[in-house]
Amino acid sequence: MIAEPFPGIFDETTVRLRQNHLFYGDNLTIMRRMPSASIDLIYLDPPFNSQRNYNLIYKRLTGQPVPEQEEAFCDVWEMDQEKEEMARHMPSVLRTYDVPEDVVMFWEAWIKALRHTQPRLLAYLVYMTYRLFEMRRILRPTGAIYLHCDPTASHYIKVIMDGVFGHANFRNEISWKRTSTHNSAKRYAPVHDVILYYTKTSKYTWNGAFTELDPGYVDRFYRFSDANGRKYRLSDLTAAQTRNGESGRPWRGINPTDVGRHWAAVHATLEQWDREGRIHWPKGGGKPSFKRYLDEMRGQPAQSIWTDVPVIGAQANERLGYPTQKPIALLQRIITASTNPGDAVFDPFAGCGTAVYAAHLLDRKWIGCDIAILSVRIVRDVLALRYGLNEGEHYEVSGVPLSVDGATELFEHDPRQFQHWSVELSGGFASTKHTGDRGIDGRIHFETKDGLRNMVISVKGGHVNPSFVRELAGTVQQERQDGTEMGGFICLQPVTKGMREAAASAGMFYYQGKDYERIQLRTVEDLLAGRAFDTPSKVQTLGWTKQPLLPF
Repeated sequence: MIAEPFPGIFDETTVRLRQNHLFYGDNLTIMRRMPSASIDLIYLDPPFNSQRNYNLIYKRLTGQPVPEQEEAFCDVWEMDQEKEEMARHMPSVLRTYDVPEDVVMFWEAWIKALRHTQPRLLAYLVYMTYRLFEMRRILRPTGAIYLHCDPTASHYIKVIMDGVFGHANFRNEISWKRTSTHNSAKRYAPVHDVILYYTKTSKYTWNGAFTELDPGYVDRFYRFSDANGRKYRLSDLTAAQTRNGESGRPWRGINPTDVGRHWAAVHATLEQWDREGRIHWPKGGGKPSFKRYLDEMRGQPAQSIWTDVPVIGAQANERLGYPTQKPIALLQRIITASTNPGDAVFDPFAGCGTAVYAAHLLDRKWIGCDIAILSVRIVRDVLALRYGLNEGEHYEVSGVPLSVDGATELFEHDPRQFQHWSVELSGGFASTKHTGDRGIDGRIHFETKDGLRNMVISVKGGHVNPSFVRELAGTVQQERQDGTEMGGFICLQPVTKGMREAAASAGMFYYQGKDYERIQLRTVEDLLAGRAFDTPSKVQTLGWTKQPLLPF
């Protein structure tokens, strides 16, 4: 299951991350090239079965017109031929991860049931299961995983994670109150997300998580002040049950065993605390107490319901425009609780990069990954413009072709990601479907007086000939009723004379006094050089330029 590893990213002896890294590509492909037991914490906020739309950020940053139903950044799931194959091979895949046979049998039964009742849910769960098993493999024995989802799918995901990580390694279902108000006419208003927290084993990193102390709590319990004005509260110097060791013997004439308890520390420590003035002796004698100073408290231990981390305000400097962007404070709490400085944090669905920024602020190593080049560019811009971190100096970027040779290498290594990258490079939306797509790998939308129209994109990385162009022309004709006016053909190999003739025979699209070629041909070299497709909206290529997308 594991492909050739990434050279030089991890230390071969300690399997520790050497350099922060930003990956462009499918996280499953990338994880399969990562060494086992190399990551301390995984946080993921994957696309889930909620029909959320990511068009807003794309439209805002590129200025391109986007229809509401565009699937490029939507979590639309279909049980197509590809996912049927994944489901069919699931039992054999599970066995490669040494999954117990009873769990394999459970999966077979569940797949059979969901295929006929909830095929969209099954498509999503199949997609996630393959990835979760890779996440388990790359986690260190002391590592943890936090999966962020909404209540519409959390209970299904939990069943999967029980199967992948083991129910005994389930630690918490955290409810994060992400909004204070949400109108809902015929049900209770949904105001929370779910975060599922699992560990790799029973021995894991845990530093605790704390919230700010409530002012009323402080006023009620921290009622005393010392000579320097430091507030403190009194707590018991003893603990429950008796002990036979030193902590169970009398100290300063007081025997804790008489009341069925023992001292909270050995006698030497008690003496040290007394010299430091940390023990309160009541006037007239009596049981001593320990002084807990307010300025030394980390806060109130966090519970499984988080209401103290607000969402990002509309005008907040942190806000980038992602509809599902999470606050950095949320990720800082998770990372602080489950890692130590220098540990490696991995976010396989980086999005706008919140986990990356939180890891940097907390002095952790990090790896971010996203299948959308726009997301990778946003993270790069934020790292540079807000945190002063530069590509090649403070972190590396992998997976983004910068030349025809790089594009060729991507095609040979991952043909599907090559298609995705080519469409994004052209300024279009890559298709989420990989089978039954009639050769459509993406679309570019443009505005007309009659509304949005589109150009369908077809990508070929290998040998090309005129028949591919004629097929694209036929697809354009079939799609005319759906607003398709043009076709764009992208190829790695040089365009031939026969291909140009086939494109020319498709005719022209006339709009507002200008003729546009109905079928347009571009090589990867053309797109890298900025020679975009010609449409009324003047779509620009989205290459890996140094020009930032963000306005700050």
